[in-house]
Amino acid sequence: MDSFVSEVTDPSTGEVIGAVERMEHLLEEITLADRVGLYSFGIGEHHRSEYYDSAPAVILAAAAARTERIRLGSAVTVLSAADPVRVFQQFATLDIISKGRIDLVVGRGSFTEAFPLFGLDLADYDTLFTEKLDLLLKLRDATQVTWSGRHRPPMAAQSVYPRPVQDPLPVWVGVGGTPESFARAGLLGLPLMVAIIGGEPRQFAPLVDLYRRAGAQAGHPPEQLQVGLHVFGFVAETTQLASDTIYPGWEEMFTKVSRERGFAPPTRQQFDATSGPDGAFFMGDPQTVADKIHRVSEQLGGVDRLSLQMTNPRLAHDDLLRGIELLGTEVAPMVRTA
Repeated sequence: MDSFVSEVTDPSTGEVIGAVERMEHLLEEITLADRVGLYSFGIGEHHRSEYYDSAPAVILAAAAARTERIRLGSAVTVLSAADPVRVFQQFATLDIISKGRIDLVVGRGSFTEAFPLFGLDLADYDTLFTEKLDLLLKLRDATQVTWSGRHRPPMAAQSVYPRPVQDPLPVWVGVGGTPESFARAGLLGLPLMVAIIGGEPRQFAPLVDLYRRAGAQAGHPPEQLQVGLHVFGFVAETTQLASDTIYPGWEEMFTKVSRERGFAPPTRQQFDATSGPDGAFFMGDPQTVADKIHRVSEQLGGVDRLSLQMTNPRLAHDDLLRGIELLGTEVAPMVRTA
């Protein structure tokens, strides 16, 4: 599961949940995910008023102290707008606190607010990420690093501490839909986390094939080229209940984004179509969601991990807890035994 820690309006009262209560709810959700056997929980990074996840490493540290087995990670860390040295130090520290349960998923993010916030030029969108990923991997692979680039002061035989428990610390590359991003991850031999927020998942098959071909041509073994999916969805006792529960918050979320980006406002018809058998949303009762995971995995030549983003701004805490319980106790066992 992944969470963007959105601000929530209680659907039964119309009142906005305060930041302190919302964060306590989040930690309860992560603790439940650990207890019901989910494999991982990721925290996004946004710098917008409707989200509380601008400092994911802090949230993950609190979660690590409350959990025992579940892997914890970013979804994603906006590496383009961060200092790779600090990112590595934070996640290495998290790995120590969690006793080796951390995954670092890095990407460029789907919003752009971080660039002006940290004094960066959006025109450097591509080179910032490429350069900072190069430094991050060097920091991961060696304690002492010599490096130079355009967007950060050089390093001359400098050592970076602490070192993580896991060697190497898992670094995934979060990607959208550009072939260059898939090919880069393959050439580097890094696991891939594909964000599918629209269209049909099977349309990503050529890009996943490109990733695997690039990795093979670079000499990386197939087992190193893992594929994960970050998708939107919800699990409830029935498919209709899942859709009706999640739709109000989805409409609010995407109405705001559509207005910002000049898109047509979203509709229930669009939502229902995207929630269908071939759509991007993994929505329904446990059997429906498990069947869709199997089907999409086959379409993409095998998927190693699927992270469901189930939070939205009008989802009651108790409904989300029930969704997590169903995901862990019913959906996950069906997927694992297939």
